[in-house]
Amino acid sequence: MSDINKQLAELSRGADEILPEGSLKEKLKLDRPLNVYVGFDPTAPDLHLGHTVVINKMRQFQEFGHNVIFLIGDFTALIGDPSGRNVTRPPLSREQIELNANTYKEQVFKILDPEKTIIDYNSRWSTELGSAGLIKLAAKYTVARMLERDDFAKRLASGHSISIHELLYPLAQAYDAVNLKADVQMGGTDQKFNLLVGRHIQQSYDQEPQIAFTMPLLEGLDGTQKMSKSYNNYIGITEPPNEMFGKIMSISDELMWRYYELLSFCSLDEINIKKKSVQDGMNPRDVKFELAVEIVSRFYDQKIGEQSKQEFIERFQKGSMPNQIIESDLKSNDGEMPLSHILKHAGLVTSTSEAFRMIQQGAVKIDGQKIEDRDTIIKGGSTHIYQVGKRRFAKINLLN
Repeated sequence: MSDINKQLAELSRGADEILPEGSLKEKLKLDRPLNVYVGFDPTAPDLHLGHTVVINKMRQFQEFGHNVIFLIGDFTALIGDPSGRNVTRPPLSREQIELNANTYKEQVFKILDPEKTIIDYNSRWSTELGSAGLIKLAAKYTVARMLERDDFAKRLASGHSISIHELLYPLAQAYDAVNLKADVQMGGTDQKFNLLVGRHIQQSYDQEPQIAFTMPLLEGLDGTQKMSKSYNNYIGITEPPNEMFGKIMSISDELMWRYYELLSFCSLDEINIKKKSVQDGMNPRDVKFELAVEIVSRFYDQKIGEQSKQEFIERFQKGSMPNQIIESDLKSNDGEMPLSHILKHAGLVTSTSEAFRMIQQGAVKIDGQKIEDRDTIIKGGSTHIYQVGKRRFAKINLLN
């Protein structure tokens, strides 16, 4: 029982919900490896730190000896997950899906143990289901229950359309759980409905229903929207180490603790000690250094993590970067804004013409990198430190 309690404490850390309540402890009492899976629809070519919140939890299950399945949703990607969407997701071609899936397989082993990870594709059983099988599957769930879904209810209330194929997505995902005989399915909080549908469909196939295990969605660099390539507020796990380090250093001091909780392998006691140090006067920048080194080292190695820190210090602090930089929000126009306008609105220059002149003189930097193109456009949903000359700095959250 002590081993079960240890597993329960570690596996529950950071979880948003584990449903039904008490179910994980009961599953662990079965004294056999649990089938734990997460499905990833390859809708974009790269994984980012937001994805790793649940992948880190998969790694924990691996360390306790459970069967971890990384399911590539090459079939469900053809439908498009409506979770968190207020419009229909545009469909992807088979070629796009296969290309993205290959990059997922390469990247996931930066965290998971390749010898202990099962890679599978849901097209393996969903394609064979066929039209007749899909009709039988659809008969196991009602339209009324489907429309209880928060995403769909909001879209109906606001007059946005819902395509018939979107109603099939939760059923197709649930059929994955049936074929994998899943004990635990994990996902972000936006996947709660899909996970619960999985429990219902498993029962209709006379299977013991899975645990619905949800993890929080990690906020992106803007501190508001969830991390997503669509919002351009992400940190990709294959980005160059210096770029990854700089992005982590650009997050707010408040958001830093959220990243520690969901991304760091530090214990909760260690994190609380760091919080106490900041309360006692330690510069939060130094604690952020530790987080950035840890994350970069995870995807490269410790030496590169330390080198990234030193190069960051040389770019910023040795360039007389102040300890405290004024941070402000700026609303973009149609999801983007010219750099010259940002510099003006931030008070770093008095006019756009001065901004052009400073750029041409090589006096403008973004996150320590010199900018040479006067027509540079910055995407919304991003956070950067802007510098003009040696003494003018501003940290701008460019909102969408």
